[in-house]
Amino acid sequence: MPQPSRKRELGRGERVLPGVWRLRLPLPWPGVPHCNAWALAAGDGIVLVDTGMHEPGSMANLERALGMVNLRLENVRLLVCTHAHSDHYGQAATIVERTGCELWMHPNHDHMTQAAKDPDDAIDRRLEVARQSGVPEAPLRAFAAARKAQGFGLAGIVEPHRSLLTGVEVHSDLGTWSVVETPGHAPSHVCLYQPERRILISGDHLLGRVSLYFDHGYSPDPVGEFLASLSRVEDLDMRLCLAGHGRTFTDVQAHITANRVVVAERLEACLRVLDRHGPVTAFDAVPLVHGDAITPSNASWWLSETLNFLGHLEATGRARRVPGDGEGEPETWLPA
Repeated sequence: MPQPSRKRELGRGERVLPGVWRLRLPLPWPGVPHCNAWALAAGDGIVLVDTGMHEPGSMANLERALGMVNLRLENVRLLVCTHAHSDHYGQAATIVERTGCELWMHPNHDHMTQAAKDPDDAIDRRLEVARQSGVPEAPLRAFAAARKAQGFGLAGIVEPHRSLLTGVEVHSDLGTWSVVETPGHAPSHVCLYQPERRILISGDHLLGRVSLYFDHGYSPDPVGEFLASLSRVEDLDMRLCLAGHGRTFTDVQAHITANRVVVAERLEACLRVLDRHGPVTAFDAVPLVHGDAITPSNASWWLSETLNFLGHLEATGRARRVPGDGEGEPETWLPA
């Protein structure tokens, strides 16, 4: 008997603090049912932090979430995106068009915007990386067909009116929020920190549970960047974290430590695989690292993660890659 499909959520809004509202917006991804946007009181309107993903009905869900806390889209005076992933930037074009507000985002957003401008080239690049990593042709063809049908989850491409860099401040009724550059999860990632209230809007840098993801191919060592960003955030005095997915949390140091532990465990797992099975392709290493089979739902995520961990081991002198012997032969990995 076929299993019933998961019922899709609707947009929901709730007050977290006076002048801070959580907008919980549905996502179509298995295991990631929603993301959070945040509304911050600012004079006669709000600063909206992140947007949700663009798909059929997505703006209605954002407006429903706003309406539940007595806000409207027309209240948005400024849009800030923590990073250029579709679930955080996807509806930016529509929001800017309908409200006339500015968009502020980190300038290193090509990992999304350039890919969306030329989706065929972006898919071809991913296929080439996958072939070089040892992925067989049959699943590659299936991935390409599914990816082209899926789209990028963007209402359109809108360039930021201001670059979110260190020193930039976002003003609200709660006080001034400072930009903290936190690349790793994405090259464009930033957090916002309010020092008097000791609040961090963390995007996907820190989540309620540890869930690692790194864009591949846009910076030399995303894992190293992520670890450095953890240290950068750790230096702040925080009592509350408003994350891009899941609930708010107060044990911020414990979450930083947990992320470091998981990264260290995955790196050790990669080294064990290289020691026991090398030379090995990244594709063959994935199920050995994770201790579970590759499936259509985890293949892209796990391969990207494993490639980035292997790249970090290479950058830190603990692993080396070996080019394929002939045309079409995948590269393999060995201990350094």
